[in-house]
Amino acid sequence: MNPIIVWFRQDLRLSDNPALIHAVKSKRPVVCLYVHDDETPKDWRWGSASRWWLHKSLESLSAELKRKGGKLVLRKGNADAILMKLATDSKAEAICWNRCYEPFAIARDKKLKSDLAEDGIEVQSFNSALLFEPWELKTKAGGPFRVFTPFWRAAQELPPPEAPCPVPREIEFYKHRLTSDALSDWKLLPTNPDWAGGLRDAWMPGEEGARVRLSRFVQSIGNYSEGRDRPDRDDTSRLSPHLHWGEISPRQVWHAVNSHAAEHGSGDGFLSEIGWREFSYHLLFSNPRLPERPLREEFSNFPWHDSEKNLHAWTKGNTGIPIVDAGMRQLWQTGWMHNRVRMIAASFLIKHLMIDWRRGAEWFWDTLVDADLANNSASWQWVAGCGADAAPFFRIFNPVLQGEKFDASGDYVRRFVPELAKMPGSHIHKPWAAGKDTLSKAGVKLGENYPHPIVDLAQGRERAISAFKSLRKA
Repeated sequence: MNPIIVWFRQDLRLSDNPALIHAVKSKRPVVCLYVHDDETPKDWRWGSASRWWLHKSLESLSAELKRKGGKLVLRKGNADAILMKLATDSKAEAICWNRCYEPFAIARDKKLKSDLAEDGIEVQSFNSALLFEPWELKTKAGGPFRVFTPFWRAAQELPPPEAPCPVPREIEFYKHRLTSDALSDWKLLPTNPDWAGGLRDAWMPGEEGARVRLSRFVQSIGNYSEGRDRPDRDDTSRLSPHLHWGEISPRQVWHAVNSHAAEHGSGDGFLSEIGWREFSYHLLFSNPRLPERPLREEFSNFPWHDSEKNLHAWTKGNTGIPIVDAGMRQLWQTGWMHNRVRMIAASFLIKHLMIDWRRGAEWFWDTLVDADLANNSASWQWVAGCGADAAPFFRIFNPVLQGEKFDASGDYVRRFVPELAKMPGSHIHKPWAAGKDTLSKAGVKLGENYPHPIVDLAQGRERAISAFKSLRKA
């Protein structure tokens, strides 16, 4: 039989992969392909941290396929042209893939299906990235949800996700030679300088790394409800990059957590976070301009103060606000930031500094290993108060109080802001309020080895509220 092409995208795994399972069941020889599509819209091409992760994940997938007796064909360029050529070269009569939900991906895939069908090539696509398709859940009025709680309630009323499928026992691979790029030629890894040392220390990209991460988390999930807001503890799942790249499926996560919960009675709190991920995709699907336009139109005229100097200080973790700086440095070093600190850092940028939320989203897109268009856009709009189910704009996190509540001992700050390592817990979140003797004993010289705050927190808060009030009057 002529072969079938499995086009891998954000589904870099062999287990519970619907497209791969379909291909194997077709009894056709399988061609495994990954396309580095350099015609992705410039604003949404993978950022630097994502490119590092992609390289490592493709290495892992290639090794897994090699162990099964196959090969991952790598091609760079326009996906439409590459698929057409590969189908011609291999005489493939069918192509399958798992769906992506970014607006540009939906448009590309729709055109691809039409073009391939005109050439007589059978095309099928599947859901591998979500528990539910974004269009499956609707309000009683028949429209998309804009509030999370009723969305998640409706989702839980649907039949539970099917059990995940194991790796196919045997795969008949296409045996003839096909040209493939060398992964190193894509230059996804940083050089001159190689800044990825912290990422390598923190992560193990690939399907095996995802399985290990899930197993460890499930065993300790009893600590999640209490510890999820504590950046000084390792009680969150850290599954987000593995889910984003499809190294593990949400069905695998859902069933693993539910199985543990049935035995030990914990897990609902974490599953609601999986629900927020689903909600973010629901929002992006029904609002394709979510990454660039506020859902609440009145915020289109918000009077932002886009100070490049302050933005630069925020990106580098030099704002003089310890919990914010710790988060931004954790992001730079590891490609990830604790979720509670993400909210604090985002609130500080938007409300105390009055910098447009889209500038922060751009930085996260470049530096996060879990940079996900749906989650990133929905979460930044949530903090800014301009999105769906958003926190009101006048709800402004006080970063000092947040630090004292969730990093009471200051261990998180000490880890990522070593200049403050010797500060006592009573002042580590507000060193500017410490006396000269306290600062001297800790070796802290404000304005020299650690900055003064770039904004007065009380004044920044008042400025933000004043701007919001003026927006409401307009």
